[in-house]
Amino acid sequence: MGIEVSGLLGLIVLALDIWAIVSVVGSSASTSGKVLWILLILILPILGLIIWLVAGPRSVRA
Repeated sequence: MGIEVSGLLGLIVLALDIWAIVSVVGSSASTSGKVLWILLILILPILGLIIWLVAGPRSVRA
Protein backbone atom coordinates (compact mmCIF):
# COMPACT_ATOMS: atom_id res chain seq x y z
CA MET A 1 0.00 0.00 0.00
CA GLY A 2 2.89 2.36 0.68
CA ILE A 3 4.03 2.39 -2.93
CA GLU A 4 0.57 3.31 -4.22
CA VAL A 5 0.16 6.15 -1.72
CA SER A 6 3.59 7.62 -2.42
CA GLY A 7 2.98 7.33 -6.16
CA LEU A 8 -0.33 9.14 -5.83
CA LEU A 9 1.27 11.88 -3.72
CA GLY A 10 4.02 12.20 -6.32
CA LEU A 11 1.44 12.68 -9.08
CA ILE A 12 -0.37 15.30 -7.00
CA VAL A 13 2.88 17.21 -6.40
CA LEU A 14 3.70 16.97 -10.11
CA ALA A 15 0.28 18.33 -11.10
CA LEU A 16 0.57 21.20 -8.60
CA ASP A 17 4.08 22.04 -9.82
CA ILE A 18 2.89 22.13 -13.44
CA TRP A 19 0.01 24.39 -12.40
CA ALA A 20 2.45 26.68 -10.56
CA ILE A 21 4.78 26.86 -13.57
CA VAL A 22 1.90 27.69 -15.92
CA SER A 23 0.79 30.42 -13.49
CA VAL A 24 4.31 31.85 -13.33
CA VAL A 25 4.54 31.95 -17.12
CA GLY A 26 1.20 33.79 -17.28
CA SER A 27 2.18 36.32 -14.62
CA SER A 28 3.32 39.87 -15.15
CA ALA A 29 6.75 39.23 -13.61
CA SER A 30 9.91 40.01 -15.55
CA THR A 31 11.48 37.29 -17.66
CA SER A 32 14.35 36.81 -15.23
CA GLY A 33 11.88 36.62 -12.35
CA LYS A 34 9.87 33.98 -14.18
CA VAL A 35 13.01 31.93 -14.84
CA LEU A 36 14.05 32.11 -11.18
CA TRP A 37 10.59 31.05 -9.97
CA ILE A 38 10.46 28.15 -12.42
CA LEU A 39 13.93 26.98 -11.38
CA LEU A 40 12.94 27.16 -7.71
CA ILE A 41 9.82 25.10 -8.36
CA LEU A 42 11.75 22.52 -10.41
CA ILE A 43 14.71 22.18 -8.02
CA LEU A 44 12.65 22.11 -4.81
CA PRO A 45 9.26 20.72 -5.89
CA ILE A 46 7.39 20.76 -2.55
CA LEU A 47 9.21 23.62 -0.82
CA GLY A 48 9.32 25.67 -4.03
CA LEU A 49 5.56 25.21 -4.46
CA ILE A 50 4.90 26.37 -0.90
CA ILE A 51 7.17 29.40 -1.31
CA TRP A 52 5.48 30.23 -4.61
CA LEU A 53 2.02 30.00 -3.00
CA VAL A 54 3.09 32.47 -0.29
CA ALA A 55 5.28 34.92 -2.17
CA GLY A 56 5.09 34.17 -5.89
CA PRO A 57 3.85 36.37 -8.70
CA ARG A 58 0.14 36.21 -9.42
CA SER A 59 -1.22 35.47 -12.87
CA VAL A 60 -2.68 38.22 -14.95
CA ARG A 61 -6.48 38.08 -14.92
CA ALA A 62 -8.10 39.22 -18.15
